[in-house]
Amino acid sequence: MAKTIKKSTVDWYIVNKVRDLRIKRGMSQEELAIHLGISRGFVGHIESPQFVSKYSLVQLNEIAKIFKCSPRDFLPEKPL
Repeated sequence: MAKTIKKSTVDWYIVNKVRDLRIKRGMSQEELAIHLGISRGFVGHIESPQFVSKYSLVQLNEIAKIFKCSPRDFLPEKPL
């Protein structure tokens, strides 16, 4: 039987922070994907529990530039 791989708690924290900020700023998955130079489908995979895709540190840094915040804003204050 194939092993199921899931996103970690920290991965989900980051995904949710980015998604919440994206929605709050009125940005679609497609718009974020264009800024990052990736496909809208990949952003969808990142935001979906069915896939293990996640943002790289380089992408998180670019997202911070887009939203004019710190990359630290996507990380929990305390270990999870």
